[in-house]
Amino acid sequence: MSTPNNPWDQGQPPDRRDQEGQGQPGYGQPQQGYGQPQQGYGDQPQQGQQGYGGQQPPYGQQPQQPYGQQGYGGQQQYGQQGYGQQGYGQPASGNFASWGSRVGSYLLDSLVTVPPYIVAVVLALVIGRNDNDTFNGIGVLLLLLGALASLAVWIWNRWIRAGKTGQSLGKKWMGSYLLNEQTRQPIGAGNAFVRDLCHILDGICYIGYILAAFDKKVQTFADKIMKTVVVK
Repeated sequence: MSTPNNPWDQGQPPDRRDQEGQGQPGYGQPQQGYGQPQQGYGDQPQQGQQGYGGQQPPYGQQPQQPYGQQGYGGQQQYGQQGYGQQGYGQPASGNFASWGSRVGSYLLDSLVTVPPYIVAVVLALVIGRNDNDTFNGIGVLLLLLGALASLAVWIWNRWIRAGKTGQSLGKKWMGSYLLNEQTRQPIGAGNAFVRDLCHILDGICYIGYILAAFDKKVQTFADKIMKTVVVK
């Protein structure tokens, strides 16, 4: 027996609204979650996720920092010099050698030139002396060779060695260096030669050497002209 006004009896489908169950969204109403914004390109990453372009480090490892940056509590950046450190091979600025040290190194440099001449004098007295206690030709030659040998030692020690390394033998034994005042580098053999020539001014009544004892940089006239200092 059919119910009155049954749509199926009339050959028509039931109204769509009759098929909507309780709790289901009605027609035209947005479904649950529909229209809610989704995380797209450019949004901030969720907590605990790596941002765009980053790489997630393996579990248990610390993420690497960009090259050249200093991490918390880490070491210094590459290539930077530590606080208070001097450049490689350069003595500390202002650490000037004392006046007594400079006098001692000069005396030692002078003493190392003496042995060759002493040897020449001894040989001249033995094999180069006449009966009247004068030197013959061999004796004179030996004395000349001794003088040249002493000069060669001075040139090697005071100009070549000191100009190249900053230390003559006397300065090495006294623990000091001859350096350019600006660059703090050895001055070279040529400048070492000119500096010794300028010591002629210091030797006038020894005024240049005496005034160096009261100079704040312990510089002689030759040092001021050549812009050199002697440091420890």
